Amino acid sequence: MPKDNVSVTLAMFSAGAFLASILEPLFYRRRMLWYEMLFGLVIIGGLFTIMNVNLHYQAGALCALLSVFVGVLFTLCNGKLTQQHDPSVITLYEFFSGFLFVSLYLWSQGTFDEAFFAVSGHDWLLILVLSSVCTAYAFTASVQVMKKLSPYTVMLTTNLEPVYGIVLAYFLLGQREHMDASFYIGASVIIVTVILNGVVKGRKKV
Repeated sequence: MPKDNVSVTLAMFSAGAFLASILEPLFYRRRMLWYEMLFGLVIIGGLFTIMNVNLHYQAGALCALLSVFVGVLFTLCNGKLTQQHDPSVITLYEFFSGFLFVSLYLWSQGTFDEAFFAVSGHDWLLILVLSSVCTAYAFTASVQVMKKLSPYTVMLTTNLEPVYGIVLAYFLLGQREHMDASFYIGASVIIVTVILNGVVKGRKKV
């Protein structure tokens, strides 16, 4: 089993900032900002540093990039919707739609049966925490914040996910998710870039 599966997947998500720097101007009909594209490219450099430019996981990396592309479009659409609708209502409709489509898919595959719900009490508790606090609340808050922040800034900030995601993977998966010097260099690049974006945008508003 490859030991860096989680690391590669999470790291590839950082490409979302660069994609957002290109797609957001098209959605909002504004000019592209050079520093947004620069920060996006720097983030990609940071994620490849974390990956050690490992090209043994091309299929997984491409799947992750496709997911990122869809995620950027989804974020941009939410940015538009928050201008007219309440974030809680948006979350309700999107979560219900996701539940419906996933349920239909599982049913079509013949896996949506009694065995599917055979989960221990401890696992149900973890599912409850993950679905409520870590998913529903976090998602609603991310949609709410787009009333004040651009989708690009939200996407750039989520680049911190690979950093704390890999750290959590280390504690959950043990030595299969090891962190070497390249992780700390890449993580530092990502963190500094997120901070610089906030500084630059803050000065632009002054």
